[in-house]
Amino acid sequence: MKNFCYLVLALFIVSSCSPKEEVSLPMKVAKAYGFDNFDKINSISYTWNVQANPETVRTRDWKWNIKDRTVYYADADTSYTYSLDLATDQMPPADKGFINDKYWLMYPFQLAWDSGYTYEVEENVPAPISGNSSTKLIIIYNNEDGYTPGDAYDLYLDDNLFITEWVFRRGNGPDGRPITWEAEKDFKGIKLPTEHKNQEGVKFIWFTNIEVD
Repeated sequence: MKNFCYLVLALFIVSSCSPKEEVSLPMKVAKAYGFDNFDKINSISYTWNVQANPETVRTRDWKWNIKDRTVYYADADTSYTYSLDLATDQMPPADKGFINDKYWLMYPFQLAWDSGYTYEVEENVPAPISGNSSTKLIIIYNNEDGYTPGDAYDLYLDDNLFITEWVFRRGNGPDGRPITWEAEKDFKGIKLPTEHKNQEGVKFIWFTNIEVD
């Protein structure tokens, strides 16, 4: 019996001292934006605005009902609700817009939700617009999944693991356009960026009418 007790004690010590699995940098970014609170959210609605040219602003309205997996979409011409459980070839045209606009608003959480990517990390890299020293997190998607497979995102992170700028590179090509991430606001424990500006400091994409339930 004494030997058995020693064995149990030894197993407990080994178990309690075994190293915990390292949290990846993408997951740390997601957590910095409140990913651990996301399961408390039932729906997110917002208006996506883009300065298409100096004279034209385009808008799209969305409501993502997370629990029942439906999306409401509206623009100047139409509106409808569709299910996210439809087969890929049955998805309405608006779903591409939903994915695009959700990435601009919620990309840190996509780092936790998406699985089809690899990543690389570079330290002390100047951000392309501000020149500030940053951690560069490079996300490279595979060639099979999504509407535009094979794309890459260069994320420039500050000391709090917030994205300050990003560069989207289609097909993992060498070039892309840097855009800022600004004006984060807290909505029930999750942080969402509400403005993105281009290199000239012009507001390019922004969000209004954000409601989180």
